[in-house]
This record gives sequence, structure tokens and C-alpha cells, in this order.
Amino acid sequence: MSFALSTTVDLDFDRTVAALREALAAQGFGILTEVDLSGTLKAKLDVDVPRQLLLGACNPSFAHRALQVEEHVGLLLPCSLTVTAVADGTTRVEAMEPQAMVQLTGNAALQPVADEVRDRLAAVLTVLPTTAGRTV
Repeated sequence: MSFALSTTVDLDFDRTVAALREALAAQGFGILTEVDLSGTLKAKLDVDVPRQLLLGACNPSFAHRALQVEEHVGLLLPCSLTVTAVADGTTRVEAMEPQAMVQLTGNAALQPVADEVRDRLAAVLTVLPTTAGRTV
């Protein structure tokens, strides 16, 4: 199993971030954390990497349900997404595969939550304007 859901978007970085925020909100996710990874690496290590933004998204209902069946699942929350500028002008969006929660914890009771979160994240990636090579 891959640990990521991924798509390549036919928008520049900034427009992709805006579209992603809207798509996440439509699926009931809010953004809890935001890290400008490329900016941080430039400031701390003086290295240049393609623009990359890390987003920590959360749907409180799903988080609560997951915590009720696995008290340590908070280590795997919130849903992590990355937005990365690609050299050809497109943008890659990736989300952590929610099924990893089930595998990493070994708790099969998390399966229904993981399935629903995966469906919502896949819906987010599906509405973004993507290239033909999309994989979800």
C-alpha cells in the first residue's frame, strides 16, 4: 500500500493552494497547521528547493471518532497534505493515505473512519483541475 494519495494539478502553486483550501472546506476539513517548507529550508539551511507547503487538515468529527477507538491515534492526526511546485508549471498535491492509521496501529476498529476519510480526501483531489496522469 502506498502511504500517499496524489494528483498533479494544471494550476500554478498559488492557485492550487487556493483551490485545495476550497475543496477541503467543502469536505468538512479545516486547516490547523501550515508550514512553508521551502521557506523554512531557505531560512535555516540556505538551500533552494521547489516551493512546498505542508498543510495539517482536520475534520473534528472524524478525529473524535478515531480517538474513541484508538487513544494514541492522535500521533497520526491531523490529515497531512503537501503542495509542491513542479518544474513544468504544474503542482503536485499529496495527502497521507488514511489506511496507514489502520496498518500502523493494528487496530481494525479504525477501518470505518479510515475509509470515510479516504473517500473525502479522494473527493478533494478529484475536484482539482488535474492532468491526465492523476493517481488517487
